[in-house]
Amino acid sequence: MIGDFERFDLARKPNAQRRFLTPVTWALSYPGKFRRHSHIEKTDMAGIKPPYLLLCNHNAFFDFKVMTAAIFPHRANYVVAIDGFIGREWLLRSVGGIGVRKFTNSVHLVRNMMHMRDKKQIIALFPEARYSLCGTAAVLPDSLGKLIRLLDIPVVMLIMHGHHIVNPVWGEKKRKTQYVSADMNLLLSREQIHDMTAAEINDKLRGSFVYDDFAWQRSNGVRVARRDRAQGLHKVLYKCPSCGTEYRMNSGGDGLWCDSCGKHWHMSELGVLSADSGLTEFSHIPDWYEWERREVRGEIERGEYALSVDARVESLPNARGFVKLGEARLTHNMDGFTLRGTYDGEEYEETWKPVELYSCHIEYNY
Repeated sequence: MIGDFERFDLARKPNAQRRFLTPVTWALSYPGKFRRHSHIEKTDMAGIKPPYLLLCNHNAFFDFKVMTAAIFPHRANYVVAIDGFIGREWLLRSVGGIGVRKFTNSVHLVRNMMHMRDKKQIIALFPEARYSLCGTAAVLPDSLGKLIRLLDIPVVMLIMHGHHIVNPVWGEKKRKTQYVSADMNLLLSREQIHDMTAAEINDKLRGSFVYDDFAWQRSNGVRVARRDRAQGLHKVLYKCPSCGTEYRMNSGGDGLWCDSCGKHWHMSELGVLSADSGLTEFSHIPDWYEWERREVRGEIERGEYALSVDARVESLPNARGFVKLGEARLTHNMDGFTLRGTYDGEEYEETWKPVELYSCHIEYNY
């Protein structure tokens, strides 16, 4: 363990959202919902009341506002990472947050969710555990099916469309689109859960938890007229499909280009890519992203994947703020992550095996 810091109390029981804050959340949520003309389509929701598990996709902070409007007039307890409330632990707990650390196994989280189930609350969970990098769904953990069987309450799904177009994680500014939508439906009743195994539940979830914001944008004719709409896109589309070079991509205005081979792509107001000359390898942005993932998978299968870089290390022992631990060397290879550095005059080494982390969180100075 690096340093001797007071740790965030993950075992502390959460409370229902404080009554005086509920109208505040409504007041903060509804203006944004109407400004974006967010339409929420509800299916099989008649008679569905708390407690239930609400599974939501995650593309932007705006998700919370639409979710608040979708469950009106009820409150919810949100499973949230503590890094989202730095310096505001009191607010995390007051709004009904269930604090957790991303991509870690926590018996405290399960116990706290069961506690709020017994309090007949809605438990809101973003099962992808981070913002979508490309407006499409990420892998869901296998433990989700077991959790659903353990909670033994209905499962409702809220898939929001267009939020990645409004505020992509790779962008620095919000886009002024005037339309987003959401689909809310009962995914699993208690009776269905009782008749299914955890594996069958996972299959059901993965077949239903599907979205593609760029495809939604095209099919609904949602235009982004900003001249800098492609700014930051190279953070996700980091490998050139023309010459195969990594980390030489760049972006600006409505363009994306490779500094190695010079190829240039244009991003239309509908989010479609087209090469200025020659073959357009990928017109659909998520297709480019998935190609990059396949390239990395190929390196892993061949035993070739390896990364070793200098890193600035900061620790978040609690919600008060990050603690700077200086410089270190981060290695990511077939053995997982290894971090080696020196803090307070002592050398340290932290390791995370592949089986210990099914994913990791990435931000781009968001």
